[in-house]
Amino acid sequence: MINTSKKRGFTIVESLVAITILVLAVTGATSGIQTGISSYIYSKDQIIAFYLAQEGFEQIRNIRDVNGLKSQNWLTGISSNSSDPCYFGNVCIVSPVESVSPIRCNGGAGSCPVLRQNASSGFFGYNSLWPTTIFKREITLSQVNANEVSITVTVDWSKGITNRQFKAKANILNWQQ
Repeated sequence: MINTSKKRGFTIVESLVAITILVLAVTGATSGIQTGISSYIYSKDQIIAFYLAQEGFEQIRNIRDVNGLKSQNWLTGISSNSSDPCYFGNVCIVSPVESVSPIRCNGGAGSCPVLRQNASSGFFGYNSLWPTTIFKREITLSQVNANEVSITVTVDWSKGITNRQFKAKANILNWQQ
């Protein structure tokens, strides 16, 4: 009996093509996963920046409301010189847990220190015992008229060499009038 079937294996070309397809599939999946993780991290940081900005607005509103309840000038503790409501500066708002008074940004715009975060409670503030974060928050106040102040909250952070910024603006009114 004559054996007419020939045993054949893959040629080197077929093997190289198969390996190339496999490498491309793995590279594509890895790239997709890396992009997804980067997007997740950016989104997480952007949400934190949004909430830090919101907290800044709420702190200014809280100071205004406490002033109203104490029958004080509505800008006491907010403006750099409460006897001159037209003079405003940049402030760094501390966590409500630490204090209700703003910290002045000595040196002008961009001089607020990096925020710190309590690992157990999650609160942000300037407590030197807490580890630093990547976020800086600055609140700039400007007079619109005698009974209205514009608040601009800027939260800056960076990841690697990329600098990011979230900026929000709102106005508050003197409800004491």
